[in-house]
Amino acid sequence: MKEHGQTIGKYYDSLSLDSRHYLDLSVAKIVEAKKRGGKVVVATGSGPNIHEGVTTLIAHLMNKGIIDGVTTSSAVVSHEMGGVLDKVKRIDANLLGEKLLDMSKMPRGNIFELTVMSKKDWAAVRSEMILDERLVEACERADAPVIIKAAGNMAYPMGLRTEHFAGELLNIALNCGKPFELIAGWGCDENTMLGAGAKNGLPVLVSIPQLVGGGHVGIAIGDSIPISRRSAEIAQMLDDADVIIESAVALTQEIHDGPFETYTGHGIWASWNGYNTYSLKGKTLIRFDLDENLKKAWDLDKKGGDIQTAIDQGLPKTKMSKIPFRMEMSAFSRLETSIPVIGDIGVLWPILAYRVCMELGVKLDFLSHPQQTEEGKAMREYIVEHIRAFDMEKIRGISRTFRR
Repeated sequence: MKEHGQTIGKYYDSLSLDSRHYLDLSVAKIVEAKKRGGKVVVATGSGPNIHEGVTTLIAHLMNKGIIDGVTTSSAVVSHEMGGVLDKVKRIDANLLGEKLLDMSKMPRGNIFELTVMSKKDWAAVRSEMILDERLVEACERADAPVIIKAAGNMAYPMGLRTEHFAGELLNIALNCGKPFELIAGWGCDENTMLGAGAKNGLPVLVSIPQLVGGGHVGIAIGDSIPISRRSAEIAQMLDDADVIIESAVALTQEIHDGPFETYTGHGIWASWNGYNTYSLKGKTLIRFDLDENLKKAWDLDKKGGDIQTAIDQGLPKTKMSKIPFRMEMSAFSRLETSIPVIGDIGVLWPILAYRVCMELGVKLDFLSHPQQTEEGKAMREYIVEHIRAFDMEKIRGISRTFRR
């Protein structure tokens, strides 16, 4: 742990004084909650959280008993199923031609991607599905750059593999009466949030605003359990939490207040109609965000109650605040116990994880780093090399013995 101290200090020094203050406060709130047996949950967004190693760090903190639940996006689920990050060869589709590809279906830029894998991994994929060997051979012959990007996704065959098995995973989820995320987690690497959640009995659920994405995986996630049940399970996770961390994620007002939360008002009729509700009152809501306007909205409310005043008077918040007002600024700014931390999540998360674990006496075996740094580049190579794609046979094995 101590060998990371100098690097963490450098990251900390790069932050503004305001961000340092609110990050310090965030660390203190998390440590205080964990020391008294409280729970911490995270609402994660997509791309940056994958690329900066944040989802891998969150998984590690789940395995270490620091984080107790996650909401995320269907795109993140798809990428974690593929192994988080992988190497792909990016080929000009025109070089492959109409005989191998339907050029009218190529994405912008006419780029076709091939997953770079070991012979052992290629053999494993060939045992599961029929491949277009002519296409594979042509891609392997092509002279093209290789990059690291979010796993699966648009690369052949691993993106197609995830799509191919999404339907089977949905059928298993329906048969077992469980969310798609848990079923996928049965076969995912324990260094993914899905795998860590399944291993430790912790909830990992896609929020309703984040259902769209991840191709057929997103559809299968949405079809696996009803919207009402998804809302209730996310509400239960947030009700159990003492601290909620939002990490580079949009539309969180609809995640954390939702249809069953009463303090911001949206759940009032659910309670009248006999549903189990919860309240954000007294919970610590931490938000990692790059947008300075979030802090401005928060300052406006804390100094003069302007956001709450606008709501009380039925006035447009954008006109009163005179800033571009995003939906997630509303409940966040009005909550007395919210903490805005403005900065790059690639910088903020390793500081938070390192300091929380130091104060709790927990040994960290993995630490994320900003992807543009030398440490970040090495971290991304490590993820490509060590985090495996989901194991379909393992999922089938657990499903065969699952007791409802």
